[in-house]
Amino acid sequence: MTRRLILGSLSFAIASACVTQAFAGGLMDRISTGKSIRIGFASEPPYGFPGENNEPLGIVNTYVVEVLRRMGYKNIEPVVTDWGGLIPGLQAGRFDVITGGLAILQARCANITFSEPMMKSPVALLVKPGNPEKISSFEDIAGKGLTMVTGAGYSMIGYAKKEGVPETNIMQVPGPTEIVAAVVAERASAGVADYLSLREIAKKVGDKIEITDPDAMPEWTANYVGVGFNNDDKDFVAKFNAAQKLYLGTPAMMDALATYGYDEKMLPGDKSSEWLCSNR
Repeated sequence: MTRRLILGSLSFAIASACVTQAFAGGLMDRISTGKSIRIGFASEPPYGFPGENNEPLGIVNTYVVEVLRRMGYKNIEPVVTDWGGLIPGLQAGRFDVITGGLAILQARCANITFSEPMMKSPVALLVKPGNPEKISSFEDIAGKGLTMVTGAGYSMIGYAKKEGVPETNIMQVPGPTEIVAAVVAERASAGVADYLSLREIAKKVGDKIEITDPDAMPEWTANYVGVGFNNDDKDFVAKFNAAQKLYLGTPAMMDALATYGYDEKMLPGDKSSEWLCSNR
């Protein structure tokens, strides 16, 4: 065999190996060697939070664990982190899957691969009791020149700007607890976050705050929650999507998630991850 033929064969073998590796994906390789599927999530009730021994609880965690079980995967390893560490941790290989109230947004789609959406998450406002400023939308906040508070990196920042709220009137804090604190202390006239997170916090605060009707917000402000995967695992995502299609909206799913406040209005409808990645 000539040297050129040997090199050509070697190049073909290397290329074939690379293609095979790319197709298999890191997570499939991990599973094939008997390793666990590491689910990364932050403590963000009711979407995802740790129970005893870090058991993955909450809407999205419960959903994902069941879909994986139906796919035949039961070796699950929960990994609790902070919200800001989810996507970097996935990219760094510390997790295989990330969950929680992870909205499918164009900026995030540039870095990770999302499953098809599994829920619609409406946005609401948090105000003082009696809603003294009479606000129920971003348009009200902008028109009255009020200060709002939301979480750092939340999609609501972009939504508010789109509706005319100047950046100088948008206070950013770590999360829902700090959003409530800012409104209670009157550092902001309204807090903005997803309705379920606000409702969860309101249970602990009592009559110090009030949540506006999420239906008063424009429909386009609703987020659609998906499950995050590494870009190398598109083959696994396709299998996950096929399995979740058979589970989403079933009585079994609705019963399992009802305890966390999930209802039929939160089903994602006909929105796809492809559309959301291009339009949100």
